[in-house]
Amino acid sequence: EWPLRPGSPETTDITSLQKAADFVRAFTLGFDIDDCLALVRLDDLFLETFEIADVKGLKGDHLARAIGRIAGKGGRTKYTIENVTKTRIVLADSKIHILGSFQNMRIARTAICNLILGSPPSKVYGKMRTVASRMSERF
Repeated sequence: EWPLRPGSPETTDITSLQKAADFVRAFTLGFDIDDCLALVRLDDLFLETFEIADVKGLKGDHLARAIGRIAGKGGRTKYTIENVTKTRIVLADSKIHILGSFQNMRIARTAICNLILGSPPSKVYGKMRTVASRMSERF
């Protein structure tokens, strides 16, 4: 049980209620429980949701092909994007949910958008690794 009532003497951090709401939202979107708990524990993690139609209007087989390109064979493409960008991604039909820090989510979103727009996965991997290495050099 979490004492999350605003104004309660047990609630020392005023952001606790928002963190609890983010936890529940992440869990209902399909993220692992450990990732949801990280959202509660860490301050710089965020959730972002967008649809494939927001990037490019696709229908029928073209939409299914775009989803397949993001997932990759056996989930390999999605797993690679997650590892390089240090994010978590959930593909739910035509919706894409990303959990991570703001900068890393931007890199992951760009990679996913490039896949939707038809770039070859090898080219997307190369760009993503270049940007991620530049980001790690900065900090």
